Amino acid sequence: MSEYQYYEFLAIDRPLTKEQMAELRTLSTRATITSTRLQNEYHWGDFKGNPSKLMEKYFDAFVYFANWGTREFMLRLPKRLLGPETTSLYCACDGADARFSGDFTILEFHSEDEESSWEDEDDGWMESLVPLRSELASGDLRCLYLGWLMCAQDGFLDDDTVEPPVPPGLAKPSASLKAFADFLRVDENLIAEAAVRSPVLRTTMPSRFALESWIQDLPASEKDALLLRLMEEGVPTLQAELLQRFRKSQAPSEGPAFGPGGRTVAELISAAEERAERHRREEERRKAEEQARLERERAAARTKYLDSLVGREDRLWHDVEALIQAKKAREYDQAVELLKDIRDLAARAGSSEAFDERLSQLRQRHSNKPSFMERLARAKLG
Repeated sequence: MSEYQYYEFLAIDRPLTKEQMAELRTLSTRATITSTRLQNEYHWGDFKGNPSKLMEKYFDAFVYFANWGTREFMLRLPKRLLGPETTSLYCACDGADARFSGDFTILEFHSEDEESSWEDEDDGWMESLVPLRSELASGDLRCLYLGWLMCAQDGFLDDDTVEPPVPPGLAKPSASLKAFADFLRVDENLIAEAAVRSPVLRTTMPSRFALESWIQDLPASEKDALLLRLMEEGVPTLQAELLQRFRKSQAPSEGPAFGPGGRTVAELISAAEERAERHRREEERRKAEEQARLERERAAARTKYLDSLVGREDRLWHDVEALIQAKKAREYDQAVELLKDIRDLAARAGSSEAFDERLSQLRQRHSNKPSFMERLARAKLG
C-alpha cells in the first residue's frame, strides 16, 4: 500500500490575513490555502509545518490521518472558556492532552491503530468533528470525557485510577460526539457503561425571563466590558461563553450537572467487557432464532412444493430420463434435483425401497456418463 497522509486546518474565530496566508504558503506550494483553511494530502513526502505551532499562531481546529492508522485532532479555544482547572480533570495521557499558549487552550487527541482498515472517504472528518468546539465553548465536556476513556481503554492509566466527573448526555451523544468516538476508536461498550452514571443533558435554551433576570444582576462595568469586547474583537464565541456562565450560575438550583464518577479504570473496563459478552451472547441467540425461523420457512415451502408433486412421480421419472439424454451439465443438475424430489416423495409415502430399486436401474443405464454419476454421488443418491 502506498503512503497517504491528510492535513486540514481551520481558522474559525478570525480569518487569516494576506500576510499569514503568505507565511503558510512557504510551508507548501501545493496546499489549498484560503482565509479560513489550509488543506493538503501527501502520497509521498511530508508536511513541512509543525501542526502544534500552527495551532498556536493561526488556527482553531486541525485534523490529520494517515493510512498506517494514525489519527490526530486538535482544537483551540479561549482559555476563559476552557481553563486548566477543567482540562486537568480529563486530559490524562499523551493521547488526550491539553496545553496552554497565551490566552488559548489547545486540546490534542491522538489515536494509533496499525491494524485498522483504511477507507479513502475518511476525508470528511473535519466537517464531522469541528462542531465539538462550539459544544465545548458552551460547557459541554463530553468529548473531554471520551478522551479520558480512550486513555483508560488503551492502557495509559493505572487500574486504580478513578474516573473524573461524568458529563451529562453520554447516553444520547450528538452526531459530532459519535464521530469523535469513532475517530478515537473508543469502544462503544465502554462508552455505554460510562453513560450509566451520566445525567440527562439539558438542551433547551433558557427562558427569556431567566436570561433577563441574570443579565440585570450583572455589574454595569462587566456589561460595558462585554460590549466593548464585542465591538472591538467580534468574539464569535461570546454567546457560548455567556450561556456557559449562565448555566453555571443556575447549577445549584437545578441540581448537580455531572454524574458522580468514582469508578476505577479496572471497574469500567471489566464492566465494558461483561457488556460486550452479553451482547455477543444475545447476538448468537438472535442469529440462532433467525436461522431456526428460516429453516421452518424453508421446510414449510418444501412441504408445500412436494404436495404439488404428489401423483406425478411417473412423469417426474420420465423428465429425469429426458434431461439425462441431453448430456449437458445444466440438464444433469436439473435431473439430480428432480431425483431428490422423487426420493423425498417416496420417503413420505413409505416407498423408499421402490425408489432405491428404480434409481439403481437408472444408474446402471447411465453408468457410462461419468459427469452425471459424479453428480449423483455428490447428492448422495445411491
